[in-house]
Amino acid sequence: MRFNFFGVFLLFSLVLKAQENYPTDTFQSPMEIPIVLAGTFGELRSNHFHSGIDIKTQQREGLPILAVADGTVTRIKVSHWGYGKALYVAHPSGHTSVYGHLKKFGPEIEEYVKKVQYAKQSYEVEIFPDYGELKVSKGNIIAYSGNTGGSSGPHLHFEIRSSVSEKPTNPLLYGYDVRDATNPSLVGLFAYPLSNDALVNRSSEKIQVNFTKQADGSFKADKVTANGTIGFGINSFDRQDMAANQNGVYSVKQTVNGKVYLEYDFETFSFGETRYINTLIDYAHFGKYRQRIQKCFKEPYNHLSIYKTLYNNGKIDIEEGMSYNVELLISDIEGNETKVIIPVEGKKESPKNNLKNEVTSDFIIANKPNNFDLGAAKVYFPANTFYEDFYIDLKKGKDTVMIHDNSVAAHRNFTISFDPSQYTPEERKQLFIARLDDQKRPSYSKTYKRDGSFTTRTRAMGMYTLAKDTVAPTISPKNFKENQWLSNYSYLSLTISDDLSGIDTYSATLNGKWILMEYEPKTNTITYNFDDNILNDTQCELKVTVTDNVGNSSTFTGTFFRK
Repeated sequence: MRFNFFGVFLLFSLVLKAQENYPTDTFQSPMEIPIVLAGTFGELRSNHFHSGIDIKTQQREGLPILAVADGTVTRIKVSHWGYGKALYVAHPSGHTSVYGHLKKFGPEIEEYVKKVQYAKQSYEVEIFPDYGELKVSKGNIIAYSGNTGGSSGPHLHFEIRSSVSEKPTNPLLYGYDVRDATNPSLVGLFAYPLSNDALVNRSSEKIQVNFTKQADGSFKADKVTANGTIGFGINSFDRQDMAANQNGVYSVKQTVNGKVYLEYDFETFSFGETRYINTLIDYAHFGKYRQRIQKCFKEPYNHLSIYKTLYNNGKIDIEEGMSYNVELLISDIEGNETKVIIPVEGKKESPKNNLKNEVTSDFIIANKPNNFDLGAAKVYFPANTFYEDFYIDLKKGKDTVMIHDNSVAAHRNFTISFDPSQYTPEERKQLFIARLDDQKRPSYSKTYKRDGSFTTRTRAMGMYTLAKDTVAPTISPKNFKENQWLSNYSYLSLTISDDLSGIDTYSATLNGKWILMEYEPKTNTITYNFDDNILNDTQCELKVTVTDNVGNSSTFTGTFFRK
């Protein structure tokens, strides 16, 4: 009896510990409006999992953002990209809450940030206040919602992380109420032959499997005939109530004849592993069709920690004459489920197609460094740039080179080096390394010029060349005219743009004093807020200088009046 009592006590302790890890009554909502999601935790994004939830702000900016608990600001970041204006608050519970894409901060924090920006004469800053220097109280307004950084529309990006490990955890585990009565949707089902002798429906390549909805709401796939080792993959999404967004699912579970072969969920992950998303999805399929298939089997180079159960890495060994009942259970965090039943019959058949192995003259050994001379450029792949060995398609050229295509994911940056010796020193100033899209349009790749060599570091495969930018950026006033009185204006804005290499730096002065201009790349706008009170002169001489990525520069000067 003592042993049984101890077992029950231990189980009860573990349950309590789990509840302590995810307190459901500690954090209030970060907004005063109902939580409607535009994005879920763990959602599949380009090269990363989404590390928070995206809360809709009713297509508006400027809504109050509230501290979810007492705490202290430990980090403030203002960037043109990423989270834009972001705030990090540490709480006594051992958690850190993160608020991104903000329009502006609360008054005390805003004043604190602007002092740093003016001291550094830079819009982009990253600040780590001393612990306790900027305290916040639960429910206080700490910021206002916006659309800054890499946001594609107004919303609040909200995270809860461990203050120690900085691992993000799913915010919906902390008791937030999000209405969701909808089962996840299944868009596509796929079967993969995984061993050299494997066939699925006589195919040695991935096939799409048809399925139909049953009376009980589940889906039943057409019977699959197979032999060898096979696996399955799904294309699915989830919707919450009151929103049409196709968000990510929470968990996937695969059973074979009642035995769990694979189970993973998006409870938590580390930022260090997030790029391994490219091993969870069928990256070649994504590169071609821009659709993300989640594999229900684990590749040997997949180092994700999201898996709860693995048997045979989710791969199914099919024997002739045997029948298999494969079930996939796709769930959201509220427990809504979509079940897919796949009958599989073990059957040896002749292949209807032969697997095409793309063989080229160049081969990548993934765990070793690889160098290639492509004539106009040299490319260097450090060890473990790629997940597995493969034949790489490289094409030499006098001015343009091709480095494979977007069917293969690079986990690490590789280096491309061009020799610009055929150009004069003056011409080199306006050259940059460009990646060409399918229409041969160039886009700037950050170019380092030194020792007679131009280099760039990238993870993007494709075509590269040296491009020339001879045109300086353009600058034009947006909300004012020359010699206009602006006494009743709250802000001053201009449009800046560059047609090729892109904007590198910008700066502005009023009557010779540096002013803070906020740059929004999505609208090509820079804005000065008159509340900064830099000067009290009636006649104001504005000077704005913008430089592109190869050094072409433009200057705008104008006069306005203000009381």
